[in-house]
Amino acid sequence: MTLRTCDEAVLGELAVVERKVIVGVSGGSGSGKTTFCRQLVSRLGEQQVVHLKQDSYYRDLSHLTSAERDAVNFDHPQALEFDLLCEHLKKLKAGISVDVPVYDFASHTRSNESVQTQARPIIVIEGILIFSQTQILEQLQYSVFVDAPEDVRLARRIRRDIAERGRTRESVENQFFATVAPMHDLFVEPCKQNSTRIISGEQPFDETIERLISNLLQDISAAKNS
Repeated sequence: MTLRTCDEAVLGELAVVERKVIVGVSGGSGSGKTTFCRQLVSRLGEQQVVHLKQDSYYRDLSHLTSAERDAVNFDHPQALEFDLLCEHLKKLKAGISVDVPVYDFASHTRSNESVQTQARPIIVIEGILIFSQTQILEQLQYSVFVDAPEDVRLARRIRRDIAERGRTRESVENQFFATVAPMHDLFVEPCKQNSTRIISGEQPFDETIERLISNLLQDISAAKNS
């Protein structure tokens, strides 16, 4: 099956589907989660997919001083509002639109604005800690863990945070070894066992994405014929 034929089949099947399917993508910071999700969304067609990110659900810290915000461990599950994320997943699965928060990483505050997000046939949720939450796992039909060595993840995080978040190399490294790496060992790495697929973040994702799409289509066809 060529890529073009597969794309046409995907779009044709998804255009009439009523059942919503949720795909969770996790792994350490810098493992390749976002790249995997972007490629998956591109293959399925953006008009067919809702792409949610755990990072949108960080708790608003506007009530804290700047020094207090800097002391928060953003790699611990308590830094995130998982109840709201779970509520949004349930609503989207039921075909109900949601207002996704907008988070400012520079100030560690949540904007007064939000992004209205419509329900679509496929819902993709990515985040380092989503597999540590039972309530999130219960909403997933598929779970993919993107794995990569610590040195690779650190190098990628340095590049990203300097380019996208105005950080210095020193601050990124300090945070990585103070909180990111310890929280990875405590909350992220053990959650590999909660995934249905473990893939390498250093290898091309094409084959994994093709298999995942094939399984999605089989489930969608089965639901239509049941």
